[in-house]
Amino acid sequence: MFKIKKQSDKPKPAILYNVIEDYSEFNAPGNVTACAMTHQEDLPAHAKVLSESYEVPLDTMTTLLTEGGFYVYPEIGGLLTRGLFACVIGPIGVVPKQTFVLDLMQFAEAEHMARARSLAFLDAAFHVFTRTLPDELKRKLQQKNLGIDYRTLDRAVAKGGDIKYIDFRKDWSPHFKRLCIMPDGRLVETGGVKEFAQLHGITQAQAKTLVEQGGTLEVNGEILACQIVNGRPAVARFTAKNYAKAKELVATKGLHIMDALSEVAYNDPVMMRSLVRKELSGGR
Repeated sequence: MFKIKKQSDKPKPAILYNVIEDYSEFNAPGNVTACAMTHQEDLPAHAKVLSESYEVPLDTMTTLLTEGGFYVYPEIGGLLTRGLFACVIGPIGVVPKQTFVLDLMQFAEAEHMARARSLAFLDAAFHVFTRTLPDELKRKLQQKNLGIDYRTLDRAVAKGGDIKYIDFRKDWSPHFKRLCIMPDGRLVETGGVKEFAQLHGITQAQAKTLVEQGGTLEVNGEILACQIVNGRPAVARFTAKNYAKAKELVATKGLHIMDALSEVAYNDPVMMRSLVRKELSGGR
């Protein structure tokens, strides 16, 4: 008898990238993950994810991915607190579409360069961005398809042909999973800020601040701690008992709360097993 497989009503998540090269260990602001796609672009899905990741209006993001250009983040209280998001579109079949962000310092540098050299602002922005990248990545960008030997690629990736677009990403998005060490020793994987917030019962604003800036957050008597290591969040949640031990270390030894929590974690056999597993797996 043949079993008839039921069709799932749940839509499959869009696959935006099939080539990913991690340069996030490089010094800021060149610390990026180069995410490329050899198959044809799924524009609605691509625009939706980038819109949510970078807080750019969806219509604006769709236009940027279609026509190229840049989006300057609006002022807050009369001050510009963020730089810009940009999309550069080269000749089709010659240079893949590329998206990136500039921080405030890079934005100011691009404005100065555009005025001093009479350049189009987008050209200046792209020059400023690429100048900060690791030398290895700079060299690859001068080569077709990042210099990848297609004979070594998975057939499903290679059959897509040339790279269609590259997103130089720095964000904490659904496409970049993160592990959180839980009090019971589990290593729980989450993706975007929304999923992370739901796991810990906090608001998305609290989650965003924590994973972008690091620090601690009390949650129902427990504490959630995040350290930013090489631009990436490393997260652990501690029981009320371990939190109390950490506070005692702060009071008796004058430790910073993050150092105290680290000491508590390394002395907790359950959490230590998780830390060892995380190290053996190479972290996330």
